[in-house]
Parts: sequence; C-alpha cells; structure tokens
Amino acid sequence: MEKKNRGVLAVVSGFSGAGKGTIMKELLAQYPDQYALSVSATTREPRPGETDGQEYFFVSDERFREMIAQEELLEYAGYVNHYYGTPKAYVMEQLDAGKDVILEIEIQGALKIRKKFPDTLLLFISAPDAKTLQERLSGRGTEDEGTVAKRLSRACEESEGIEAYDYFVVNDELGKCVAQVHGIIQNEHARVARNLEKIAQIRAELKAFERR
Repeated sequence: MEKKNRGVLAVVSGFSGAGKGTIMKELLAQYPDQYALSVSATTREPRPGETDGQEYFFVSDERFREMIAQEELLEYAGYVNHYYGTPKAYVMEQLDAGKDVILEIEIQGALKIRKKFPDTLLLFISAPDAKTLQERLSGRGTEDEGTVAKRLSRACEESEGIEAYDYFVVNDELGKCVAQVHGIIQNEHARVARNLEKIAQIRAELKAFERR
C-alpha cells in the first residue's frame, strides 16, 4: 500500500464578520474525510449556540496560562480583551494521518505558525467591501455597538498585514468561496516541495531502466 502523504497545514484568517467560520463548516460538511478543523482554546465566554469542544475549548485565564507554560499551544495571541491559542497535539496527529488541517486564527498567530512551519499555507478571507463587513457584524446581533466598533477598528489594523498571506479570497457568494478555498488547499498537494520522496522514487526507477 502506498504511503499516505502528510496533510497540508492551512491557516485561514480574515476580518471578523467575513464568514470564516461558515466557510470552515461548509468545507467539513462537504469533505469530512479530507479536512480536520483545529479547535482553538479561548478565554472568552461562549456565544449562544456554541458548545465547548466544537467551536472552541472555553477555558479560564488560569488554565490558558498553564497551557502556555506546558507548551501545549502552537501559538497564542490576545484579541479584543481575550486570549486565543491553538492546541498542538491534535494538529500533529491529524497531519500525520494525512488530513489537511485548517487553523482559523488571526494574523499574529498565522505568522507565528508560518515561522515554526515554513510550508504552512496562509489564506485571508474578506467581505467584498467595508460596508458589507459592518452590516454582517451588526447583523449578528451578538455584540453591542461598542464591540462592533472595536472589531472594525481591528479590521483596519489587520488590513495592513494581508500581504504576508499566500492567497486573498473574497467571500461574496458562499458556494463559490468554499469551492475556491478547497481548490487552493488541494492544489497545494501538487507542489514540488511536497512530493520530493515520490519524485526521487520515479527518478530511481527511470535510472534502473537506463542501466538495462
């Protein structure tokens, strides 16, 4: 049996309200055997309908500090008065099993992951324009105007870091956006740098023909 290739580690970032979470859910629903979504740990309170261990691991500030001290996180960062981090063990297990692992994290964390794992694929998701972003944030109805204003201010800051990413994807029509993200990640499997072992095998087989 041919050895299964290691999965692709993909980081998906984007403005709050751009639809990152919805895109990730659609990818997992359409391709459950292909993807694993890393569940982040956070110190913020759950929103209505969120379940511990699904959307996030909801932990106390004290537990989060323990995870940092015990090096259980691939990365962590502060965002709008709370902390978010990526648990390490699950990500490594899924990659080794050949699944493509998606981390839904912000820019600070994405750059930390890229520094540790240079072959990480970075994608940035945006709404079509700033007005649409503001409407989506306000339309969620889960936060007051002050928090929405903070998120828009943070989006302005984040826009300065988009050039560090490999791909920029506009989430205008969900179905098309999901297909585009899926295509980008799957194309990454064909990158020469990810196929050196297979290339070496074929090269050796060709040399064997040459010696006959």
